[in-house]
Amino acid sequence: MSNQELIPLIPKLKNARIMVIGDLMVDEYIWGSVSRISPEAPVPVVSVTSESLRLGGAGNVINNIQTLGGKVLLGGVVGNDEMGRKVVQDLRKMGVDLRGVVVEPDWITTVKTRIIAHHQQVVRYDREVVRAIHPEALKRILTALEERIPELDAVLISDYGKGVVCPELVEQVRSLTLGTGKILTVDPKVKNLPLFQKVTVITPNHHEAGQATGRWIQTEEDLVSVGRQLLGQLQAKSVLITRGEKGMTLFQDTGDITHIPTMAKEVFDVTGAGDTVISVLTMALAAGADVKQAAALSNYAAGIVVGEVGTATLKSSDLEDAVRNGIRPKSKKNGPNG
Repeated sequence: MSNQELIPLIPKLKNARIMVIGDLMVDEYIWGSVSRISPEAPVPVVSVTSESLRLGGAGNVINNIQTLGGKVLLGGVVGNDEMGRKVVQDLRKMGVDLRGVVVEPDWITTVKTRIIAHHQQVVRYDREVVRAIHPEALKRILTALEERIPELDAVLISDYGKGVVCPELVEQVRSLTLGTGKILTVDPKVKNLPLFQKVTVITPNHHEAGQATGRWIQTEEDLVSVGRQLLGQLQAKSVLITRGEKGMTLFQDTGDITHIPTMAKEVFDVTGAGDTVISVLTMALAAGADVKQAAALSNYAAGIVVGEVGTATLKSSDLEDAVRNGIRPKSKKNGPNG
């Protein structure tokens, strides 16, 4: 595929109108340096220099779409706690339509805390309680989708396995989207993979794909077998398996299999790379790209963000430079903002 056919797609991304449904959370970063090992235990002592909070999970998907100029409606749940209020405040500042966002008093907003020293993650710890959302919250999310479906190009499910994505939600979302000819894309978690029948595109990574089919992917033959099996099991139009440093492979219901090599020159942090892939893929499809073009464009986008430390987003100009030059922009590797 020629890069020249991808470049005209990039300005069209801003025309995408997408509803993102999924697990909202906060990515917390504690930045510092290490100069010694603790005398109490064989662990590094991190001298903290700064801290930062960023939207995570479905919130990071929203951030990616917004940064590229797309229009977004959001469906999800946060707790009536400090981090939940911050999520809502940040989204409101971004101008996101929040009619599908529910604040549940007994919900705990998930926070993933990463300690970063010398551009490397030292440890991560999570604060969360995983449970299914209340029926009232589910109804509000689906009502928001039903009200806005005529205006949307696509619906994107960002599943982090925290409780928002459940069988009833997926069934209703599939009916509303595919029944009206809209695009439905999914970034899945393994435990929910069987729910995502007949979607437009689903984007498991190679670990998730292997677990879902009970097969360890060691060779290209394993990969092809797993991809075809998933495509058949899910009756999806396409399955895009992301493969880290090996790029990604697209399986289509036409029988086509397309291997897309990675564009990343250096990998500093894979945090949020899946969010970037599903965001750009969905926006490109909404802008009229075919699935091969959309996958190729999302591959360039992923190659940019894995060169940044921490949850990263990208601008249209960065994406165009990467596609035009065949390389990612220079990484910003120091400081809490990247």
